[in-house]
Amino acid sequence: MNFFNLFQKPDIDQGVREYEAASGAILLDVRTSEEYQEGHISDSKNVPLQSLNGIGAVTAKKDTPIFVYCYSGSRSRQAVSILQRMGYTNVKNIGGIASYTGKVVQ
Repeated sequence: MNFFNLFQKPDIDQGVREYEAASGAILLDVRTSEEYQEGHISDSKNVPLQSLNGIGAVTAKKDTPIFVYCYSGSRSRQAVSILQRMGYTNVKNIGGIASYTGKVVQ
């Protein structure tokens, strides 16, 4: 990784494609429930950043592929760090829904 990669934002469209291709994966939206209700990516699960300790209700398997997004990519980056500290080994920040070009469900 070079210096300029540090400033590259994740590509949420690519992240959703990776999620769709990964068997047994979870698409995790860490925005508030109000934000989630305003519009979210189909099949995503909503566990707000402040409630990540409840992730066990979505998956208790620590090696489950989890693709995390929020609005801009900031909270999802924090969530990935928290999940890793909780022992989850296959988590990826895919960025923010604000950049998503696919269909959003309400």
